[in-house]
Amino acid sequence: MSNLFDLGGLTVFITGASSGIGRAIAIEAAAAGASIVLSGRDPERLRETQDMLQGTGHMSVIADLSDISQLKELPGKIPAIDGYVNSAGYGLLRPLKYIDESFLEKMHAVNFKAPVLLTNELAKHKKLRSGASVVYITSIAGLIGSAGNAAYGGAKAALVGSSKTFAIELAKQKIRVNCVSPGMVRTPLTDETLKTLSPELRARDEALYPLGYGEVNDVAAAVVYLLSPGARWVTGSNLVLDGGFTAR
Repeated sequence: MSNLFDLGGLTVFITGASSGIGRAIAIEAAAAGASIVLSGRDPERLRETQDMLQGTGHMSVIADLSDISQLKELPGKIPAIDGYVNSAGYGLLRPLKYIDESFLEKMHAVNFKAPVLLTNELAKHKKLRSGASVVYITSIAGLIGSAGNAAYGGAKAALVGSSKTFAIELAKQKIRVNCVSPGMVRTPLTDETLKTLSPELRARDEALYPLGYGEVNDVAAAVVYLLSPGARWVTGSNLVLDGGFTAR
């Protein structure tokens, strides 16, 4: 039987690839045989990611997706692709009474507007090959309520909702569009946040996850599946990865 999760011969474009989940996706997709096009804001960290990749034919493109002019230039800098993974994102807690227009715009600029507009540009410039797979990294914050997460969760919920329409619109070209919504995943950034909590609070929070906190490779494995021929009949879905958190 052929390996349905082999990405050999495919080119995959990954934003937010300089660290955390985006870096893990790049590493695992390359290990599965894909040629990777990395994008991020930090040239040094992007080079570090590229040095970790197996295989050849990889490239990096520096871009700040909150800058619309840079976003619009991206399609002209990359080859035609078989996969687009949007892992770039920005999160910050702020209670309702402290949300203002500037904060709301910042949350939506990176977490909603950028992936939508970049998908638009890739489609217009015919960079998405027939049969391509688009995967947005969203969050369970877009599915459930949690104190201080209205702006971030709202942006992620908007992206999940929009992805279902994109799945219908792009189906004629056999382009699939799906989301992956992780819960708490250990990354250098989240580890720093967890350090601000007492050991008792950290233990209490992790206990809410029946399988404990996730690791970046847990998300990467799911994304490789959605990029692969094994997911050829999957579109318009939102795969929740939360160790059972929302099952409670």
